[in-house]
Amino acid sequence: MTATTPRAGSVRSGRPVRTRSGRVSFLVRPRTAAVTGALVAAIAAVFAALLMLGEYEITLPRVAAALAGQGERLDLFFVRDVRLPRAWVAVLVGASLGVAGAVFQSLSRNPLGSPDIIGFTGGAATGAVLTILAFGGSMLQVSLGAVAGGVATAGLVYLLAMKNGVQGYRLILVGIGISAMLTSVRDYLITRADLTDAKAAQVWMIGSLNARGWTEVIAVAVCMAVLLPPLLAMGPRLRLMEMGEQTAHALGVPVQRTQAVALLAASALTGAAIAVAGPIAFIALAAPQLARRLLRSTGTTLFGAALMGALLLVTADLVAQHALSPAQLPVGAVTAVIGGSYLVWLLYREWRTGRA
Repeated sequence: MTATTPRAGSVRSGRPVRTRSGRVSFLVRPRTAAVTGALVAAIAAVFAALLMLGEYEITLPRVAAALAGQGERLDLFFVRDVRLPRAWVAVLVGASLGVAGAVFQSLSRNPLGSPDIIGFTGGAATGAVLTILAFGGSMLQVSLGAVAGGVATAGLVYLLAMKNGVQGYRLILVGIGISAMLTSVRDYLITRADLTDAKAAQVWMIGSLNARGWTEVIAVAVCMAVLLPPLLAMGPRLRLMEMGEQTAHALGVPVQRTQAVALLAASALTGAAIAVAGPIAFIALAAPQLARRLLRSTGTTLFGAALMGALLLVTADLVAQHALSPAQLPVGAVTAVIGGSYLVWLLYREWRTGRA
């Protein structure tokens, strides 16, 4: 599969807008505004459905009253203490994975360059499982173990793939090899653990939003507040790097430093998401590609990928909760089915176009 390099003249036209002072100007693209608004509306609609539906159903007016601190005691309990934090975790984790996937695909210039494929999800999962099984860690310790595992894996893959810069093929191939090794390490740890710890680790590795509360919301929100600004600030550099490292360097982009910082920040963001919800598969793979197609963009779309990731995960959580009601599926099982189908389609498309 070859890297897709955007053409310099492929930027979509838009309407320039200036502030009254004239010091700040930006380009407003009607399609981008329309797609962004549609994604936000869809997220809000699914978010509302998550608050309303369940064994104890609540109408939308009662949900609004509960959010305002009014209404019946059961409404307040289910909306504010049970369903609202879980829905926010889905939004934040989905957005984090979407942004991380967009960064990895931009660095590798390959649609398969997501943390699921190239090992960073496996590194974060291995760090968390090691913390659970070897140290009996608390939620905070498991979270730190996941972040540390993701960052350590990113550093290792970067060092092994670096040769006059990081090339997309090398990054993906090295990442796949590291991911296979980490999978064997996790399997070995589980076989050596006692039954209770092994079951806890196995359930966590599927990826689930069950029993997530405000502690998890705060944890992933803080990580996003720290890691998203530098990634968004590097968005223009990443788009220039997609035209080729030599072109980006000629335009003044510090290529290797940008690669290293973006890789570590995206890996930490992946680790934070996995620490909260487990290794939820394929959101990071599919969200950036779907956002690009909707926006008809040839470059990195971090904000669009964040919105698409959030929409995919809240929708998957809605399906997981109610598809086989009263039984609930782990959300990771739903995303694996959806994402696996998307991966098959993506590989088939690349094969048909002669790029695989």
